[in-house]
Amino acid sequence: MKPRLLKLCLYSFHILILVSSSEQKVGLIKKDVQLEREEMSGMDFPKDFLIGAASASYQIEGAWNEDGKGENIWDYYTHKYPNVVRDRSNGDVACDSYHKYKEDVQLLKAVGFSAYRFSISWSRILPKGDDSVINEEGVKYYSNLIDELLANGIKPLVTMYHWDLPEPLDKIGGWTNPVLADFFEAYARILFIKFGKKVKLWLTLNEPFEVVHGYGSADYAPFVNYHGVAEYLAAHTLIRAHAKAYHLYDKLFRNEQQGLIGITLNSEYFFPKTTSADDVEAAETAMQFFLGWFAHPIYSKEGDYPSVMRQRVDENSKKEGRFKSRLPSFTQEEIESIRGSSDFFGLNHYTSRYASKGQFGKVPSVEYDSGIVKTIDPAWPGSASEWLKVVPSGFRNLVNWIKREYGDKPIIVTENGFSDKGELIDDDRINYYSSYLKELSKSIKEDKCNVIGYFAWSIMDNFEWCKGYTERFGIYQVDFTSPDRKRTPKKSVKFFQKLVETRIIPEDVNTL
Repeated sequence: MKPRLLKLCLYSFHILILVSSSEQKVGLIKKDVQLEREEMSGMDFPKDFLIGAASASYQIEGAWNEDGKGENIWDYYTHKYPNVVRDRSNGDVACDSYHKYKEDVQLLKAVGFSAYRFSISWSRILPKGDDSVINEEGVKYYSNLIDELLANGIKPLVTMYHWDLPEPLDKIGGWTNPVLADFFEAYARILFIKFGKKVKLWLTLNEPFEVVHGYGSADYAPFVNYHGVAEYLAAHTLIRAHAKAYHLYDKLFRNEQQGLIGITLNSEYFFPKTTSADDVEAAETAMQFFLGWFAHPIYSKEGDYPSVMRQRVDENSKKEGRFKSRLPSFTQEEIESIRGSSDFFGLNHYTSRYASKGQFGKVPSVEYDSGIVKTIDPAWPGSASEWLKVVPSGFRNLVNWIKREYGDKPIIVTENGFSDKGELIDDDRINYYSSYLKELSKSIKEDKCNVIGYFAWSIMDNFEWCKGYTERFGIYQVDFTSPDRKRTPKKSVKFFQKLVETRIIPEDVNTL
């Protein structure tokens, strides 16, 4: 039987769905979804293209111990070891968005954003981490936020987990403990029950690549630093947890709630440092160790970890005298369950690097396993973040790499942004957004990549993890010295107002 097309409105967070005659349930998303677009003549982005802003619970909410919220890993470590943060700050109050969410919705509305990506604090819903106690005050907060967004014509894109694991789960090993996949599935079930009738776009996990570095380094909570071992264990659990939440939604909630569910993966783009065959191979290996680590099991046709990862980690583990590879193995059943477990590709991108063949990093470590040396071009403009260099062409290259590697899966850019010191006249931020969005537009118009949305990071200055408040990503300035955390629009607000209104990237910052 030939498939028939059911065209639903993207603006209501539905996309074109392929449903076979033997699968009559509306909302069953097939893996080869292709979005129909209206003509983009004269515009950089089509009218149905989602343009929004993003945030994360621990970074903006504050109210760390109010209304029944439990302790998470960032609460615990910033209180017990304040020196882990550059300015010894924490997210106890942050932007105080827990109390000021209505004002923050108006910030979004003032720009004209049609969507808002925010995360739910696991500890605010389940204070003990498991589902033995549901905090109804936490449920009420997010329900009120969702209602406020919808009342103002702003659609929610909800992230279930954005780096803030409940501390009780950290005490049993965190994501290195395989049982956390079951705990996450139980948490996801509660979110679908409580919010699924109003939320039509879900993200299970934010940047698992960064999550696992909290287990392999001392840069992120929970600061385990068991490098070369714990990252792979944590990643294995995170991938399984994502697939469990996806299938739970697919089986029990999708038909009634009619939403979409995916995962957000972050990636730099890696250029070969030279045109040599070794460096060309190194750049591809870097992409597989960075993005492919999590994308390949979910989006590739064959599933499982990238073959280059399996080969290199297995070989290094053997050389180290181990009886078993440091990279865990999925069962065949798990491979099949994980493969295809996403309705779209959530992508966070900020910067790029050069890659060349060579050894770098501790033994063992992910860096050493990859056999890659990463460098930057000194000519690339910088930002307030040491790691963030302005390399717009990498954005287009990355989107095209995803299309070549995984097919024409719809892509939503769930984060992209620039850091400075918080100044109101933020021309460097505007130039960053302008240059990156131009490359993204080219990927859509010229390369025919299926990008359907873009979210700027961030709606406002916030707590930047171990950098505290020393780096600012917001398009609204937040005065962290004022009791009411005063918000003030930066010049970049005008940039996005024009972009949203015209769907054309503003050319001259001096006219804003």
